[in-house]
Amino acid sequence: MFIPLVKMLIDEHNYPVITEENHDEWTSAQDYSMLFFGGDGERLDETPDVAVVVPMLEKHFRDKFKPAVVAREAEPALQVKYRFNAFPALVFLKDGQYLGTITRMQDWTDYVSMVEEIL
Repeated sequence: MFIPLVKMLIDEHNYPVITEENHDEWTSAQDYSMLFFGGDGERLDETPDVAVVVPMLEKHFRDKFKPAVVAREAEPALQVKYRFNAFPALVFLKDGQYLGTITRMQDWTDYVSMVEEIL
């Protein structure tokens, strides 16, 4: 179950939902991808804020990466795979290979510099 702002990413921005079953195929098919791990958006105040930032990052970086939303039930296994310890998280990949993670809400200038460094 997604909170409304995360559901908007899926419904209005047409971001795919990543599960354990489709993860490898989808991420390896993208040159660059960004996986949004929202965590428990009902409990985490930062999840709606980061959900708003995701399309802004996509636009700022001129579609350099393909965003996707990780299904809630897939988050625990994929969190272990990518070894991050805080939600929400943005995980960046190139051809399915891990590049880096940004966790929690950041200032816009920090997001831009961190994404530039990761990519």
